[in-house]
Amino acid sequence: MSSDARPVIVLSRELPEAFSGALQSFAEIRVNRSPVNMAVFEGASVYLATGVDPVPATLIERMPSSVGLIANIATGTDNIDIEAARVRGMAVSNTPVVAEDTADLAFALILSACRKLGYCERTLRAGRWDLGAGALGNRVHGATLGIIGLGAIGQAVARRARGFGMGILYHGPARKPEAEQALGAAYCPQLADLLGRSDIVSLNCPLTAGNRHLMNRETLAQMKPGAVLVNTGRGPLVDEQALVDALAAGHLGGAGLDVFEFEPKVHPGLMEFDNVTLSPHIGSATSACRADMAARAIRNIRHFLSAGRPLDSCL
Repeated sequence: MSSDARPVIVLSRELPEAFSGALQSFAEIRVNRSPVNMAVFEGASVYLATGVDPVPATLIERMPSSVGLIANIATGTDNIDIEAARVRGMAVSNTPVVAEDTADLAFALILSACRKLGYCERTLRAGRWDLGAGALGNRVHGATLGIIGLGAIGQAVARRARGFGMGILYHGPARKPEAEQALGAAYCPQLADLLGRSDIVSLNCPLTAGNRHLMNRETLAQMKPGAVLVNTGRGPLVDEQALVDALAAGHLGGAGLDVFEFEPKVHPGLMEFDNVTLSPHIGSATSACRADMAARAIRNIRHFLSAGRPLDSCL
C-alpha cells in the first residue's frame, strides 16, 4: 500500500449509513456478503464484525496477512475464534460501553418477569382485563438478587438493585472486595450457594467454553422454588430445554430472557408461559448506546491504523 493509499476495512454486514459514512471519511469500505467472497479482503487491514456475526477459524485462516485487526462491535468476543486470531498474529478489539443500557434492560426483565407484565399487557389488549388483574407475581423490592458475573454490567445491575432495597449476592471466578464494599454485595464461592439463596438470579457473565450451559438441569434444580432467572449475558449460558422443563414443573417462578441458545430461534416452549418475558437481544438497543459503540469501534480502528494496536485489546 502506498503512503497515500486509504486503508481498507471489510464489514461483516451493511452498517447504518452514519456509521459507514464515518468509516468512509478515512478508509475504503467493503462488505463481506454471503456467500463469502475472499476477494473483498485483498489489501484489507481491518475486519469489522458485529457481535452476532460469527468469525470462525475457517474464515480467519483464509484472511490475507494484511488483516491485522478484527474489530468487534460488542462487549463480548464469543463470536470470534480468539485462538485462531492469536495464531495469525491478529489483534482483536471490542466495544465495552454497553453496561448501563444492558443493566437497564436486565432490570426491566426482572420487573416484567416477576410481575408478569407481558402477560398482563397481552390480556388487557385482548379485552380480558380480568385475567391480567388476577395474575399474582413475585415481589421485587427487598428480595435477594444473585448476580453471576460481577463485571461492569453485573455491577450496574447491582446498583439498580440497591434502589429496590435488595440483598445482593454474587458468584464469579474471584472475589472483588472493592465492588463488595461499594455495592453491599456478598461473595458466594460456590454457585450452588448463590442459587439456593437467591429469589432472582441474573446472568451477567461472558460465554466461555467452561460455562456453556452453566444453567442446566442440575443447577436449575438448585435454585429456590419460585425463583426467577434473568439472562442478558449470552444465550448458550442456559440449556433452554432444561429451563422449559423447570418452568413446566412449576419449580421456577419465571424467567426474563434477552438472549437465546440458538439465536435467532427461540425454543417454542418458552412462548407458552405467562411468567416468561422475552426480548430479541436488545440489551444495547438504545440510540445513544449504539452511537457509543460505533464511536468506540472507530476509535479502536483509528488507533490500530496509527499505532499498530487497538485501545480495547482482547488479546
